[in-house]
Amino acid sequence: MFITFETIWNFLRNDYVQLLMILLGSLLVAKIIKEIIVKVLKKLMDKTKSDLDNMIVDVISRPLYLTTLIAGLQIALYQLSYIEQFKYIANPIFFIIYVLIGTSIVAKIFTALVTRWLKVKKQFDATPNLISKMATFTIYIIAILIVMEYFQVEIGPLIATLGIGGLAIGLALQSTLANFFAGIHIISDEPVKVGDYIEVASGVEGTVVDIGWRSTKLKTLGKTMIIIPNSKLSESIIKNLSTGDHSVTAKVEVGVDYRSNLNKVEKTAQEVADKIQDKTAGAVKKFKPTVRFTNFGESNINFVIYMRAESREMKAKVEHACIKALKKRFDDEKIEMSWPIRKIYNMQ
Repeated sequence: MFITFETIWNFLRNDYVQLLMILLGSLLVAKIIKEIIVKVLKKLMDKTKSDLDNMIVDVISRPLYLTTLIAGLQIALYQLSYIEQFKYIANPIFFIIYVLIGTSIVAKIFTALVTRWLKVKKQFDATPNLISKMATFTIYIIAILIVMEYFQVEIGPLIATLGIGGLAIGLALQSTLANFFAGIHIISDEPVKVGDYIEVASGVEGTVVDIGWRSTKLKTLGKTMIIIPNSKLSESIIKNLSTGDHSVTAKVEVGVDYRSNLNKVEKTAQEVADKIQDKTAGAVKKFKPTVRFTNFGESNINFVIYMRAESREMKAKVEHACIKALKKRFDDEKIEMSWPIRKIYNMQ
């Protein structure tokens, strides 16, 4: 029995065969987009100086692949004759899917553009999460309005209802909203930004790692994470140690025995400090250390060595090196650092 052209034609006109062919075709097109077009675009973008175009290609490549498959599925399903009666259900579903994919692409691209603008114009080393979240939230709100318009939902009454509900929610969430707007104020006014090393009036200090919608996170030199509500931070006195001269004073407090030759102590401590300042990594090389006697203690005559470190992070390293070197040199020079003692007299 021979297979005639008419038999093949009738086979190909079968709804399920056409559905399968369209699905395979959409998969092939999606693969071509992913493997050829996207790779070609990436090679072209690698020749440009900016990495923003590479970021955009990375953002759209997967959604484009997914959209092609979904579009193929939609076309394939619509080839089935009995699907016609369900189009009133299928059309809104596919519309919502396309809107969600498009919104995701726009949100990611917009966030990338804002991140780049902040880095170039405002010198942000890292973008605060608050800005990214606000941008994404705004875009998704627009997407919801588009979906509501598609379903012919009256937006006016809804906005009025949301206004009344928003007032009630605002009263219930006063502290949260205060933190939110304080976060916006911190980002816009820029008393601090991500990457700055700050000291708050309460004594808390650390590097700003994120400015969120509710709080700002600091990481101390000991790698401890400190979370400060934005409203508290915006009202506090802040010392930004990352602006201007980043160097800080390194201070070592020492005490020597009352019988010590103070001229010898001062000369020895000065020599040690000069060497540490000149040889230690993280110390400001051109700074001249000073040695100053401060007070008569219970068991020692106390003095302080003042040096200069390049940053807050290097301060502890410079002080550490000075203490070790000074102890060794005092031992060599027979300079004694006494421990607390008490004299008890028997009056009998």
